[in-house]
Amino acid sequence: MRSSSQSSVTDIEVIEDFSATARCDEGFLRVRRLRCQNRRADGTASKVYRVDVVDRPRLDAVAVLVYRRGESGLEVLTRMNLRPAAYFRRGKDMTVPDAASYLRVEEIVAGLLELEDKGEAGLRHRAAEEVREEAGYDVRPEEVRLLGAGFFVAPGILSEKVFPAAVDVTGREPGVPKGDGSPLEEGTEVRWRPIRELLALCRSGEVPDAKTELCILRLLAEQE
Repeated sequence: MRSSSQSSVTDIEVIEDFSATARCDEGFLRVRRLRCQNRRADGTASKVYRVDVVDRPRLDAVAVLVYRRGESGLEVLTRMNLRPAAYFRRGKDMTVPDAASYLRVEEIVAGLLELEDKGEAGLRHRAAEEVREEAGYDVRPEEVRLLGAGFFVAPGILSEKVFPAAVDVTGREPGVPKGDGSPLEEGTEVRWRPIRELLALCRSGEVPDAKTELCILRLLAEQE
């Protein structure tokens, strides 16, 4: 995996937009287009309305706050990742003008849960695998701390729930993150930030990733 300083990625070019001919039930994201009615306790119903629901082939994900203890306090590992959906906001009519590029977005380690990942043991197992793949640290599943219940990012649209976790890697030497070989990981950069600095960057919008902010807040709440 190359660092962003070595990467020459400056743009993501759309080779083809085949939205008009693609089925909504194929691809990485599946869009279910439904007609629904609200059923009420008195037996009546609302008018029929449309609902779009976005599913992934694997329903949920785990987010892992990898941290270490240094002389200045807690530090958090982040990754700069290519994020096409955020990048393709450019040129659209925004309520709040935003000049940021979002070609890359800074965020914590995360990954999809596999079908075999069941219960809390499954969450810890997947978290350890993602830390090894994306951060280069070998951790045991039993070292992973779950930071409370999972949460929805956009429950009006996305069915995905994200399960927050954390692991302490103080004093450990990392290996080389292998990544998954995807073009989306080209130029990924791993860095460390003081936890309070990272929280401030989340709130200022420089790190516009909800799972990163929420995991930080949950970990800090446990420290109090």
